[in-house]
Amino acid sequence: MTAGDPFDIAGKVAIVTGAASGIGAAIAEAMAEAAARVALLDVNQGGLEEARDHLRNLGADVILRKVDVSDRAELRRTIDSVVEHFGALDITFGNAGIGGKPGFKGFDGAINPDGEMDAIADEDWDRMIAINLSAVFTTIQRSAFHMKNKKAGRIIITTSVAAFRAQTWVGTPYMPAKAGAAHLVRQAALELAGHNITVNAIAPGAFATNIGGGRLKLPEVNQAMGKRIPLGRVARPEEIKGLALFLASPASGFITGVQIPIDGGSSLGS
Repeated sequence: MTAGDPFDIAGKVAIVTGAASGIGAAIAEAMAEAAARVALLDVNQGGLEEARDHLRNLGADVILRKVDVSDRAELRRTIDSVVEHFGALDITFGNAGIGGKPGFKGFDGAINPDGEMDAIADEDWDRMIAINLSAVFTTIQRSAFHMKNKKAGRIIITTSVAAFRAQTWVGTPYMPAKAGAAHLVRQAALELAGHNITVNAIAPGAFATNIGGGRLKLPEVNQAMGKRIPLGRVARPEEIKGLALFLASPASGFITGVQIPIDGGSSLGS
């Protein structure tokens, strides 16, 4: 990195939730490669340790914190502990999330009764909202509390293309949870702009990760989804890294309240 590099985040402190695997692990790696100090947050202890060891092998200054983001008091305490450890907080990626059960239709267009509204249990709805929306609010809320002290910060939330279009093959509770998170980003961006804190969202399309039970890692599902995407394939987690670094860095300093799709063109139609 050079002093004039608009992507320079060397020495900045970054929190990444959902950092044990998939998109979160790739974001954390992007931060570490850019010489940021990184806190990995996840409920998966084994995955956290593996991610930490990998980043330390790259020479990164990294810590881990096991946390269930649906426990909002625990999440606040965990963010506070990161700030206490590093002495600052500059960048937060609210990436933790869960995938829904299959939707009311399969990729072949056949009706899936288990995905219809009548089959959605209250506990499935409540868990989706708790992790994919309420935890996002708490992540923004507590991160902003610390960032206000220095009148600067970057908050980036992982939403989904499901935030702005309906999908038949994705479980219904996932859709409003992600749409709510996207609108929360806009509202938070408006409020926090006066504190020089930007709030933006990354909206992934189909990525081959563990979300949704890892269905997109299955060759037959991966190929079927790829046929629906203009670029003809499902994304790899590491393809999130460039956009993540852009939104975390000075390069995006005049951008706030936006949701950027990274979906191979799928939001354009098929």
